[in-house]
Amino acid sequence: MSWRNMLPEDIPSVLSIANKVHPDLPEDASIFAERLDLFPEGCLVLVSPNSPEQICGYAISHPILKHQPPALNSLLGEIPPQADQYYIHDVAVLPSFRDRGLARGCVDRLLAVATGYGFPDTCLVSVYGAARFWARFGFAVKSGDKKKEDERLREKLRGYGGDAEFMERQN
Repeated sequence: MSWRNMLPEDIPSVLSIANKVHPDLPEDASIFAERLDLFPEGCLVLVSPNSPEQICGYAISHPILKHQPPALNSLLGEIPPQADQYYIHDVAVLPSFRDRGLARGCVDRLLAVATGYGFPDTCLVSVYGAARFWARFGFAVKSGDKKKEDERLREKLRGYGGDAEFMERQN
């Protein structure tokens, strides 16, 4: 199994995996297509060496403005020219391919992209109680305060489900 750059023709498989892995957090195919178009180096798929057309997982990531992840299922329009934080939107692996350490290579690759572009930190929204998984890569839950910025962030997190947590790490 290996991670490769996502291609436009991978979008139907990516959407199918997303619907299986995140049934309560649906996103349209246009979301994946736009992310791939805007920041292809942050979009990966997991493929089998014996069957390279079989996609078993995917990752979507891109730069954002600090602490301003996109709302779920929303188009970006563009990568902000003044983006100052890297965002891992999703790393998803089909259940039958989990517990093999496959995500580590993906996350390491995404963090290398973030570092290569000079982003001082990387963030994500952890869902389905995955904070412990992300902590293995140095991510920690952002402790909020009552500032307006944090209220906007809390509002966006609501769209990701009741257990959503905003996490970040230094690169």
